[in-house]
Amino acid sequence: MKFREVLEGGGTPLPLFEDIARVLEDIHLFPGSVEKIYRSAMTLDEEGLDHLRFALLRVQIYSDIHRNEDMEQAQKIKYVSQVLEKIIFGSLMMEHEDIFGSNPE
Repeated sequence: MKFREVLEGGGTPLPLFEDIARVLEDIHLFPGSVEKIYRSAMTLDEEGLDHLRFALLRVQIYSDIHRNEDMEQAQKIKYVSQVLEKIIFGSLMMEHEDIFGSNPE
């Protein structure tokens, strides 16, 4: 999986994409990287934050599309991207359970 390409989405890469891609490739690095990623995100201007949020959204969509190929890996990818989105932005832009109809309500 080319996480940098998914994060960039054809746009300008942000320096913190390297750190995010690294933890997407190896989730065991996530606990030690979460604060560094958060602090890097807090230095971004509004446009940069918007670009970051859509990058995390792209990763979540990528995870959903490829979940049948490797369920465990897809869950790890989604976990990392959702945790980052929640700590940086306070909420998720898109609740995936609702999209796929798995929400029992």
